[in-house]
Amino acid sequence: MKYVFVLLLAAAWPAFAAAPKPELSVKTLDGARFDLAAHRGKWVIVNFWATWCSPCLKELPDISAFVASHRDKVAAIGMDFEDADKADIEKFLKSHPLSYPVSIVDIDNPPRDFGAPKGLPNTFVIAPDGHLAKTFLGPLQKKDLIDVTGIH
Repeated sequence: MKYVFVLLLAAAWPAFAAAPKPELSVKTLDGARFDLAAHRGKWVIVNFWATWCSPCLKELPDISAFVASHRDKVAAIGMDFEDADKADIEKFLKSHPLSYPVSIVDIDNPPRDFGAPKGLPNTFVIAPDGHLAKTFLGPLQKKDLIDVTGIH
């Protein structure tokens, strides 16, 4: 049912348009800070997802593998967008490990320059100079990341 809801949202509204040079500074599950500006010079993938979202679960391994194989050129932050406890997300990540940090988004107060996603997954690819290069609403694949970044 949640999957159908996501598809209806995706069909009804375009993806949220992040600011041209968005800012983002969030606390990750391990207590560290992820600051988008600190990653200038790299491509950055900002991926909104949820544990109950089937398309999200399908794309997470592709994003993780892409980031792991291009750490010198690519960074990512997983933005868990659901009403969940930290312990539940940590348990989820033990069975779905990622090569990049994850932050739990306050669904009532999402990041200002990104807003609440209009559906999940919702991914923003930020270019090395900090501008928004591409927005994806719905699942993406490794090929999509290669097409946007030019990194093979």
